[in-house]
Amino acid sequence: MSFNFFVKSDIEFGAGAIKRLPEILKGYQARKVMLVYDGGVKAAGIADVVLAAIREAGVEYVIFDGVIPNPTNEVVEKAASIAKEEKVDVFVAAGGGSSIDLAKAVNVLMSNPGSIGEYGGMNMVKNPLLPLIAIPTTAGTSSEITNVSALIDTEKVIKYVVIDNNLVPSKVIADPEFTKTMPASVTAATGMDAITHAVESYISNMATPLTEYNSLAGLKIFHANIVAAVKNGSDMKAREQMMLGCIITGFGFSNANLGMVHAIAHTLSAHFGLAHGMANACVLPYVMAFNAPSCPEKMVEMAKALDLPVSGDTEKDMYLLSEELLRLIKELGIKTISEQGIKEEDLDMLADDVLKEPVLGFNPRQGVTKQDVLDILHKAF
Repeated sequence: MSFNFFVKSDIEFGAGAIKRLPEILKGYQARKVMLVYDGGVKAAGIADVVLAAIREAGVEYVIFDGVIPNPTNEVVEKAASIAKEEKVDVFVAAGGGSSIDLAKAVNVLMSNPGSIGEYGGMNMVKNPLLPLIAIPTTAGTSSEITNVSALIDTEKVIKYVVIDNNLVPSKVIADPEFTKTMPASVTAATGMDAITHAVESYISNMATPLTEYNSLAGLKIFHANIVAAVKNGSDMKAREQMMLGCIITGFGFSNANLGMVHAIAHTLSAHFGLAHGMANACVLPYVMAFNAPSCPEKMVEMAKALDLPVSGDTEKDMYLLSEELLRLIKELGIKTISEQGIKEEDLDMLADDVLKEPVLGFNPRQGVTKQDVLDILHKAF
């Protein structure tokens, strides 16, 4: 047995962890910070809390609040231009995956030449990056501890990823209090995104014993807490567990990679702007059913981990997980793809583009055809 497992994260976890930010900034000897966030983080009052901590450190700062869902190359280049002009030497990203992914991408351009689109793929970032402090406000993407930045190329109309160990944030402040303001719909979508990461990385053809351990542990945490977190946003035990699960699962999927669910979700987001978590959730049960015959034992192991009624008949039990995921997305009110604005005449084009997604290479069931994708899209319709 031989494999690599990469972990680089330095994490401050727990309620009130944001109080550590001034000390962290002083430790980096920061001269000018760029604080990155979106409108939702501002509206929730979180940006003001983070900004107060930056001021407490006595550090100059510049704000970039133009983050959009599924950040584009153009937004990255705009933020990078400001960061260079302002001579930023530390980044603080407060928000969900979009804010943190954008900050990662901007950080690449601070010490590496060219445009961000040139860094799509794996291990393309040659020069070390500046310190980046990630402050997640959602429990779903795990972007705070991964080596991935997911972006939209509007010219090619694709969602692509920059994957490089240099991208892992230097420090994480994981304060569950910041997730209290998430609406139920966002909690559901980001939570299902996290579950997708857990199940796809567990069955990935790149999985190892260490990734499997993290993926399965995360899945159990999410399954036990997601409904409570969605139904009662003030349930801090559930909120804390969801944030913890994201970190645990992130260590798994950043090493094992993902699969067909993400191939479809990337395409839905690139063409129609669907939120990443919602795009994953609406197809997840159907992709898991499709994959089951290629990894029946692992499907049964996940069912056992969730205390589903395993009978001992693998041919039946391997579908228990997909059935439970379908039940869960219905309970959480996840919209179908048609309810999210996709029309039936769009499906053929989407299926063509899904087959171009590199992440399909990590899916346990290989030889995916256009008809396979269409069948899944019709079921999720």
